[in-house]
Amino acid sequence: MNQENNPQNVFGSSNETNNLWQYVQSLSPETIAQLSRPDSQDVFQVMERNIISLLGHLPSEQFEISVSTNREHLGKLLASAMMSGYFLRNAEQRMAFEKSLQMSDRKLGDE
Repeated sequence: MNQENNPQNVFGSSNETNNLWQYVQSLSPETIAQLSRPDSQDVFQVMERNIISLLGHLPSEQFEISVSTNREHLGKLLASAMMSGYFLRNAEQRMAFEKSLQMSDRKLGDE
């Protein structure tokens, strides 16, 4: 198989990357769907705006939009979207944790 067409080379060829690729391949479709779906509409909207800004935004009703790229750049775009999603998910969890701490503090102050 051609090196360029090997899915493992989309993100690079290091052993660590290969382990990640093998792990992703081992996940069930249900797990991938769960991990791919943001818990909140806010995170979904931020991710959508981020991807649109990466690709460029032209109104589809006025332009016929087509995006083409090579495998390497698509891999980098996917990696960027994954990192953004990971960051946003952590920020969302932190915000929820801080809100729960504030509520706990209020309850303790009321006692």
